[in-house]
Amino acid sequence: KQCWLKLKQGLRSIWQLICHIRFPQFCSAMVKRKCHEVDYEIHGGDLQVVEVELDPEETAVAEPGAMMFFEKDITFEVQFSDGSKPDEGFFSKLWSAAKRVVSGETLALAHFTNKGSKKRKVSFSAAHPGHIVPVDLGSLGKPLYCERQSFVCAAKGTEISVGFCSSMSTGFYGGAGLIMQKLVGDGIVFMHGGGTVIKKELSEDDELCAECGSVLAYSDGVDFTVQASGGFKNKMFGGEGKILAKLRGPGNVWLQSLPFSKQCEAIW
Repeated sequence: KQCWLKLKQGLRSIWQLICHIRFPQFCSAMVKRKCHEVDYEIHGGDLQVVEVELDPEETAVAEPGAMMFFEKDITFEVQFSDGSKPDEGFFSKLWSAAKRVVSGETLALAHFTNKGSKKRKVSFSAAHPGHIVPVDLGSLGKPLYCERQSFVCAAKGTEISVGFCSSMSTGFYGGAGLIMQKLVGDGIVFMHGGGTVIKKELSEDDELCAECGSVLAYSDGVDFTVQASGGFKNKMFGGEGKILAKLRGPGNVWLQSLPFSKQCEAIW
């Protein structure tokens, strides 16, 4: 009987693999989503607001302080958990919260749930000028690493954790920091970047050099390292710093034109 069960499991796995290769859209529609499916609309130019529409019993999770307004029937609750593991215990929630603090987030997260019978809206904004970028983790198909404090909000079910750079030198000189935010799930997440944010898709042989601090986020699989900007003249008079960020595919990279550190330098 056990051999028969193992054979059935093996055949099922082979069939799922064939379906994902031959009929990816059909299979993705059949797979049960872990995260809530939310609709959204982004308003504004350089000072943007994202308006999230929640169906009954849907929840959006956000950084405390990011909320701008919410309509009636939406309840607001602060929790230590991000909602990705409903059955986890108190100490597990506390450990997850501690990891978020290390990644630059707050100890607790704000949960906005539609308790009514109609669709309701809640909106979120960022703390400094820039653009809000939506990313569908389900379409991306892999975890997303983003700059500390760039997370704005996400559909409930998204795991908000901590990620580390590939090396100490990248962490100290790469501009994004040694510790980053790691977002895992299959729903929509929203992050904020300073200035204009552009997305670059890198193939396996593609390489990209960027100013340290301009790297807002990258998908799992991208090799993020640093390199010297060149000779003595380049380092001293080039204006781009002594170190450049180097990214190698395959994967996606999001770059910001005006990091928060640059904004502070321009003001002061």
